[in-house]
Amino acid sequence: MSFLSRLLPADLRQDAVGRSGFWLFFAHLWTIGGLALSNILLGLSVLWVLWQRRRLTWRWRAMAPLLVPLGIYVVFFTTSVLTSLDVARSLPQMRSLFSLAIPLWAMLLVRGEEDVRRVIDGLLILMLGLAVYGIGQNYLLDYGTLHRRIVGPFSHYQTFAGVLLVGDFLLLARWLTGRIRPWHVVTLFLVNWTLMLTLTRGAWVAALLTVTLYILIRARRHLVLYLATLTLGAVLLLTLAPDSWNERLRSIFDLQDVSNYDRLCMTEAGLYMISERPFFGLGPDMVSSRYPIYRHPTAPRFEVPHLHNTFMQIAAEQGLPSLAAYLWLMFCSLRLAYDGYRAQGGSRGPRADLYVGVMLVIIGFNLAGLFEDNWRDTEVQRLILFLLAVPVCLGDAEGLDDV
Repeated sequence: MSFLSRLLPADLRQDAVGRSGFWLFFAHLWTIGGLALSNILLGLSVLWVLWQRRRLTWRWRAMAPLLVPLGIYVVFFTTSVLTSLDVARSLPQMRSLFSLAIPLWAMLLVRGEEDVRRVIDGLLILMLGLAVYGIGQNYLLDYGTLHRRIVGPFSHYQTFAGVLLVGDFLLLARWLTGRIRPWHVVTLFLVNWTLMLTLTRGAWVAALLTVTLYILIRARRHLVLYLATLTLGAVLLLTLAPDSWNERLRSIFDLQDVSNYDRLCMTEAGLYMISERPFFGLGPDMVSSRYPIYRHPTAPRFEVPHLHNTFMQIAAEQGLPSLAAYLWLMFCSLRLAYDGYRAQGGSRGPRADLYVGVMLVIIGFNLAGLFEDNWRDTEVQRLILFLLAVPVCLGDAEGLDDV
């Protein structure tokens, strides 16, 4: 008799084994601040799925709306690797397939509203911890300037801002649907404070545009209050905020800003790349090495790590069909979330906060993608891939057969 057999009754043992896959999957999202540990936990959850595959309910009809565009994206991504200008350089990027399968594991392991709420509540607790960490980093350590922005537990401030932005939208969904609790309010304030401290303009613009779009489409009755709040916030920022914040805000609209001009040069270079290889692109990880060839003569930088635009980056490296598959995937999840939102009674439905959260995240993530290649950030991408699957998870209350 095993140790587990002696320790737990048969029914509890069955539940412990049956739920261990869920907790492994949950833990891999909760530990994205330490990517090595997150990789291990994701790998263990995949092994669990393979071990328990006969007990899993593979509901292909419900899963197909996401798996079809995701599968097509994977096919075109793989083709772009094999047709790359430098296959040896692009081949290591195949490791991203490990993360791209997250929607499948989510649809198998996160079963129904209770599981989804467990994961999202856990992520909100994580966001609270990340916000406190970032605030401490800004005020207690040698961080805070434009050239040494807070990074949280991540390697780059853009990654930190991207993760915080996801939490911001999930919290805003609670607020907009009237399901916010006191600790959510505290977390929302701290997350937005930390997001401002990152000095990441793209995240600021994405947050503002996403909420404005939601108010205009779904909550026009609150438009006056929203505009009044926005005006008051702007006045407070201009009068009380640090100079670094105001300087970054003003630079958003400054066409003479070096960073803004540099992005325009990257866009022009990206368009040339796409025009030369429109179907399969230059190959993953090839933009950075080939950029000097396509660079505009007046571009501020001779080398860039990427094109600072998700859509341009995908099209340049993987081709226009890959970009179309990516957009299809995003649209399918958005449509599933909207259909679920309406079917459950709109803003008064019991799952409104979850569906609205998914919609806000997808829209906001892609708006932020206009200013930053956030699809390349593994930590952010993992959160997005899980949230893409949430509408299917909410419609699938059972993932394991009874035994």
